Amino acid sequence: MHFVIYDGDCNLCTTLVQFLGWLDRGQRFRYGAMQDTELLKQFNVTAADCELGMLLIDAAEPMKRWQGSDAAEEIGALLPTGALFLAAYRGLPGLNRAGDRVYGSVRDNRYRLFGRRSSTYESAYGICQSDRCEHYF
Repeated sequence: MHFVIYDGDCNLCTTLVQFLGWLDRGQRFRYGAMQDTELLKQFNVTAADCELGMLLIDAAEPMKRWQGSDAAEEIGALLPTGALFLAAYRGLPGLNRAGDRVYGSVRDNRYRLFGRRSSTYESAYGICQSDRCEHYF
């Protein structure tokens, strides 16, 4: 199980979380919004960390984490057949570096490019779901 910490106010981010939720049905990933300050405290995630983009945290080893484009790549690798596409992506000269730049540009301009939600999105596959939250902490 992995936890995805995403910007719950970002239209693009929440659309991607909704798509991953539909695709995965909570089997590999659980989601939490960066706006949930209590959740951030539980994972020792700071506001400065959130400025660098989404985070992916290994539930079994919470100190094992990926951020930004590295998180996106790891999510892709964890999906069925994703490792195959990721290997091809990483194998093409310069593509990984270009992907990092594109991720950074979109991250820094996400509200201007895709808009901002009027309320924070919470996934149906949240990290803490009533009595199941204690299982993870």
